[in-house]
Amino acid sequence: MNYKIITSALLAAGIATAAFAADGEFSLKGNVQTQATKMIADQDNNLSSFWIRANVGGQYKSDNFDGLVMLRIFAPQFGNYLSDGEKTSSYDKILADLYWANYKWTYGDHKYNLKIGHWKTDWSQSTHFGTYIDKALTARGLWMRDYSHNAIEFGWETGVSQFNAMVATRDNKFNSGYVRLEEDLNFNKVDFPLELKLAYRVNAIDNIQNTALLTHRFATYLSCNFSPAFRIYGEYANIHSQKGKIKNRPSNYLPPESSYLIPNRTYNPFYIGAEFSPKSGFLNALMSSLYIEWEHISDRQKIHNSKKEMDEWAWTAAWAKKVGKSKLQFSVYSGNEISDVGLAFRLTSTIK
Repeated sequence: MNYKIITSALLAAGIATAAFAADGEFSLKGNVQTQATKMIADQDNNLSSFWIRANVGGQYKSDNFDGLVMLRIFAPQFGNYLSDGEKTSSYDKILADLYWANYKWTYGDHKYNLKIGHWKTDWSQSTHFGTYIDKALTARGLWMRDYSHNAIEFGWETGVSQFNAMVATRDNKFNSGYVRLEEDLNFNKVDFPLELKLAYRVNAIDNIQNTALLTHRFATYLSCNFSPAFRIYGEYANIHSQKGKIKNRPSNYLPPESSYLIPNRTYNPFYIGAEFSPKSGFLNALMSSLYIEWEHISDRQKIHNSKKEMDEWAWTAAWAKKVGKSKLQFSVYSGNEISDVGLAFRLTSTIK
């Protein structure tokens, strides 16, 4: 097989596509984010966590091609700590946060796309819980329920349906990874206040070169607007690891993504939330949105492998307000137990 010919053809196709998309627009993007958290039980620190970071990059948009590159920058105090055995020094941290290319085609009422790169999906759209299709059950993300993929994805949109099929890797040789399928039915497009999402993910790439147990993840998300200002939403998942144990683990044994994913074990996490978003009047001046959410995960203490008591239920209440180019977010949430209270604040200031 002549790989030079194949490489040249792919390069020519890329150049031609980029030239065809030359009628698009390029814009700079950037913001500065500040976040602080405090667990009331934490008496040893003024704050439980604190950071300031910058996000900067550029985005290109056209009818048939989109692209994005974003860097995330932390100062030394919030960056990397390196030790030479005698002295520990802090350094700036610059992350390649997002970089992807998205090719698009339209045929009649059908829209197709092929996306390649490193990007994030925010599947649950929650303030604190969810995204069980991707994230570990040990993770509670404060305003960050997104998950990063290194992937190739095919998308097909028609009517209220958006279908995506992804193949993703967790290493630089594609020896570990997963297949992810998602269907998003957004009936808001036809003026019916309902959105339903279904997803399936399995670590199928793990078993090609390695010996690994498969974990099947099924998840569903539902959002219903009872009025323009009030919405109920929630997510449920079934996470199951296949039966059977791997005895005398071979040299190519690949452990599961999380230690709690043991053979023939099933988890059924779920959360439910409500959002109030006043559109006018005095309440609109006070807030953009107010959220309340409850989550349940069975055997949370075992999942965390924690010696401390952990409740299976968790809660959060959150407030958000947009003011000009700034967005303020404040949360009150539970810690290991329902009675453990934490506070969090984030300010996002948009530059461009």
